Amino acid sequence: MQSRTQHAVSALGWQGTVISDVAVLGQRVSAVVRLRADVHRWRTENGWPPAPDPSWFHSWFEPAFHDVVPVSAIELIGILVTESTVEQALEACGTLMTLAPCAVLVPESPDYDPWPLIELDYYGVGLVRAGDEGPARVEVAPEDRASEFGPSPFSRWLLEVLYAHVTAPGAMLLQHWDGAEQHP
Repeated sequence: MQSRTQHAVSALGWQGTVISDVAVLGQRVSAVVRLRADVHRWRTENGWPPAPDPSWFHSWFEPAFHDVVPVSAIELIGILVTESTVEQALEACGTLMTLAPCAVLVPESPDYDPWPLIELDYYGVGLVRAGDEGPARVEVAPEDRASEFGPSPFSRWLLEVLYAHVTAPGAMLLQHWDGAEQHP
């Protein structure tokens, strides 16, 4: 049986590996990522394992290190945040939408108020409704606004954290949505 998260990721059309319960900016979120097999292979062969330690990673932004920073082996497809109501959606994705498309998963509800949906659409925050069983329904599609904010040391570090999750021995990851082999 698929979880609500799996139903939401499927409804959004995000293809990749779902990493649940990741701490990002004080929230627990699910991240959908794609492992870049060619970059992973190169990093493995050249001694560049995942570097999730923020103190070591900070040194990459010193000018002396600019020519030795490895390429990210992870592509962040989207971020999914679970909330109990639509009214919490904009706040839940406010900062996260600077990193990747962000959608909020809320339970099915008979209540309908169009105003929060208009606001979410304006800011590019997605909204998915899902019950305990059955498919999820996308009410507002998320937009990728990350390019408007540009790269940051934090976003690059987050990619390393997610890379560490994907390549960890015995990692408990949800299925690969596109069916492609992505095991490290």
